[in-house]
Amino acid sequence: MNSIAQEARFRQRVVKFSKRKGVTEASRRFHISRQAIYNWINRYDGTWKSLKEKSHRPYHHPNEHTQEEKELIIRRYPRYKDDMIMLWNSVRKSGYTRSYTSMLRVIKKYIKPEIEKRKPHKPKPYERAAYPGQKIQIDVKFVPSYCVSSGEKFYQYTAIDECTRLCFREMYNEHSTYSSKDFLMKLIKAFPFPIREVQTDNGTEWTTALLVKDEASKTMFEKALEDMDIIYHRIRVATPRHNGKVERQHRTDEKRFYRKMRMYGIEDGRTQLARYNKKSNNIPKVCLNFGYEF
Repeated sequence: MNSIAQEARFRQRVVKFSKRKGVTEASRRFHISRQAIYNWINRYDGTWKSLKEKSHRPYHHPNEHTQEEKELIIRRYPRYKDDMIMLWNSVRKSGYTRSYTSMLRVIKKYIKPEIEKRKPHKPKPYERAAYPGQKIQIDVKFVPSYCVSSGEKFYQYTAIDECTRLCFREMYNEHSTYSSKDFLMKLIKAFPFPIREVQTDNGTEWTTALLVKDEASKTMFEKALEDMDIIYHRIRVATPRHNGKVERQHRTDEKRFYRKMRMYGIEDGRTQLARYNKKSNNIPKVCLNFGYEF
């Protein structure tokens, strides 16, 4: 309970006590002036909220804009509404002595009361996949350096089906459009159902749409998708949450696999990853009510 509510409930106890024992006795008991208790009794409507402390902010300020100053600004505003500096300069020539920011406050309060605060963004509800293979999310994860003994850099390509959460992973020593195409071919063979749509971010290992204006310019990955008549969907820039399922899977892989493994080369890493891939697809998933085990 905050201090405002505590104070209001204390006043309620004082008012109730005064009705039983009298205002004078309540004043002695709680060390409150009789006039204050009478004021609380007049405000009390049976609820403690009626006794909450009211704002002490004054209704007027001695240095506030006069009515003549307000009318001057309002009268000149239509002419200079696109340039506030010119408006301020114009009203100053007519005797206005306030600062530029004071003039802007008057405009905001009296001329633009319709301006509202920016409403928070409400994302549209995500349309879930209705059947296996409807949409596959694909992304690349950097293999943590602490589990690579040789000091080389490796990359884990991950694909996850939105409907069944069936996951396929493969490890490469480079993330390029060639590796992306090779991963796509292995993915098609690994999944037991046809793939209708693939979704990725805007990385150059997938597409160069943000770098090249020519729409006919396609990467090896995009051409492979086009040849196999698979829909390709790129998420919006800087919105990794749109690829949230595969991003979440990467975090799970970090916890369940990479923190407990040690690899000595690309082939060793692929062998261990294939073993983990088979194991992870048979772990029950809470989001699917522990169903879809493979």
